[in-house]
Amino acid sequence: MEVEDTSRIRTQQKKPSVPIRDGLRGYLTRYRRERDLPVTYERLRRFADCIPLSDSKGRATLWDSVYYGPDEMRTLQDDLKRVYAILRVDGDLSVMQHLYIDRIDYCAFGNSAPFRIRIVNAYNDNPDHFYIKRGDASRVYGLELEHLLSPNRLNYLTHGGTLVEEHIAGIPGNEFITRWMASPEIKPIRLAKELVKFNERCFVRLLGDMRSYNYVVVFTPDFEGAQIRIRAMDFDQQGYEGRMNLYRPQFFKDNLPMAQFCMKHLRVETAQQYQREEQVMILQRAAIIEDRLNMLLGIMAADRIAPPENVRQLRGELAQYFQRDSYLRCESMGALVRENLETIRLNVNNSLPSKPGLGL
Repeated sequence: MEVEDTSRIRTQQKKPSVPIRDGLRGYLTRYRRERDLPVTYERLRRFADCIPLSDSKGRATLWDSVYYGPDEMRTLQDDLKRVYAILRVDGDLSVMQHLYIDRIDYCAFGNSAPFRIRIVNAYNDNPDHFYIKRGDASRVYGLELEHLLSPNRLNYLTHGGTLVEEHIAGIPGNEFITRWMASPEIKPIRLAKELVKFNERCFVRLLGDMRSYNYVVVFTPDFEGAQIRIRAMDFDQQGYEGRMNLYRPQFFKDNLPMAQFCMKHLRVETAQQYQREEQVMILQRAAIIEDRLNMLLGIMAADRIAPPENVRQLRGELAQYFQRDSYLRCESMGALVRENLETIRLNVNNSLPSKPGLGL
């Protein structure tokens, strides 16, 4: 199984924002992702004051709670409920009259500088969250590819330069590594299997920067112990980086405990089996939504979401890794995602062995 010095891997902290251009906007409109919304990102930016937000143990977080003038706050709360209703129930406010906006938080860290909206059920105090972010084409491509090619469905909306996302629940990867990975409740083989599958999903569709704080671990109780799924929750680095291993979570320094866990509990042959299972599932998902996926990848291939030098570096590394010169004809990240799908299709159809290693 491959191992390298993960401490050398770095990604750009502030990736340039990419505007949502007409081609992608047309796709979003066709599939009802683009909607008229009463709240925009720029409106939320006009807050009057903020205070640092602490966690339940009194520790500082990266978030601030923000406040608005009294008149703006009243109208904003109603409009945020409408946004939530559009996201959850296609705008039917009749089933959401008992909800109220409890808090609006802002995080200046990261590319999208998100606002997090905490909305609460007045009958039972059950909270939910959603996010309003600066619109970015890279992130939208990442969200849509996750929706189409992974086992996870995602709700999100766009409106001009605004992006609205539902909350992705789970234990953040860094917290899971620290507090949960050694728990006797965790079946090692199930965790290792999901790590291989998650690594493969990221690599095939070129989702980068899956450090431990950019994904969550989800437990589902089962009659023979909990099932485990790892879900990406940050999509800013979709098809941006030039280095191939930045699309393989196993190579990040803070994921090293996870990679070592897999090496301890899985034989290479078993890891290759799980990798092939995920490749087949990706191809099956792609076949079901073939027209929609082809439309998305065609638009993505024509869109510049990464510097040309990154595309050239990545296509060269992928061509060498898979021993396929067809990668060298790719001129965009969208074309490289399409070529990755073609590579696994050829390998599966011809029963070729998977590349060795965890991510393989």
